[in-house]
Amino acid sequence: MNPVSIITVNFNQYQVNIDFLESIKLSNFKSPIEVIFVDNGSLIEHEKEYKQIYPELIYMRSDKNLGFAGGNNLGIKAATGKYLLLLNNDTEITENLIDVLVNEMEANPEIGLISPLILYFDQPKTIQYAGFSEMNYLTCRNEGIGNMQMNNGQYDQDSRETGYCHGAAMMCRRADLEAVGLMAEEFFLYYEELDWCEKFKKQGKKIWFTGKSKIYHKESMSVGKESKIKTYFMTRNRMLFIRRNTGLLNTTCFSLYYILMVCSRDTLSYLSKGRKDLIKYIYKGLFWNFTNSKNSKNLGFKI
Repeated sequence: MNPVSIITVNFNQYQVNIDFLESIKLSNFKSPIEVIFVDNGSLIEHEKEYKQIYPELIYMRSDKNLGFAGGNNLGIKAATGKYLLLLNNDTEITENLIDVLVNEMEANPEIGLISPLILYFDQPKTIQYAGFSEMNYLTCRNEGIGNMQMNNGQYDQDSRETGYCHGAAMMCRRADLEAVGLMAEEFFLYYEELDWCEKFKKQGKKIWFTGKSKIYHKESMSVGKESKIKTYFMTRNRMLFIRRNTGLLNTTCFSLYYILMVCSRDTLSYLSKGRKDLIKYIYKGLFWNFTNSKNSKNLGFKI
């Protein structure tokens, strides 16, 4: 049997965490598991309540919000399993999830990261993720495979290489992290899992999708409300991703396209929507990239 460490990160989501832990408790895995719960700067601790549901829970707390990457890195450092499964706390799993992912990785040592089929929790017949296409590094755009399709079992037997894993559910080997390293904490929010996939690829590992198991994700099917923090980090990290993963010529070409075309378009869009308050966060995100190295831990945004 191959021990598996499930790692999840929480920031002020009490009821979501309860549902997540109940989901794990009700599952019957062949592989032995440990569950590592990282409380990432939440205002109120609920350790006792969580352990009433899952007594074996390994509860870790950071007084500061370390972001998605930092919170997961904290859990990874404490994990003892041969395999590590990073799961969003707003997911609910299915019974064969861990066994399928482990079997896939055991069958193919070239797999570095693997994600399952992801369905929307509120619309369980609708697909959120069945893989990603490769990145166009000149535009920093790619496409979601299967996104918004009805799930008619068309991916149930799929097991294939894909462009990127999905941050809501990713499994890796702990041994691979000696070469790959941890997630880049300077992203804080958005693009960190894509950057991590790039790090695995650079070590000769494959990014994989399997439709043989699935999870349900409570993320809204809509894009969600625009906000200052989302505008800032999406702008900032799209450029940071290119800076970290391509050379000077590509970064220069992308930057010209991004500033002159994309950011100008977004500015006009916010003006037309009456959201002038968001415009400065586009340019704050851009400016950060010109004043910080690609390995800077300075977020440039007060959380």
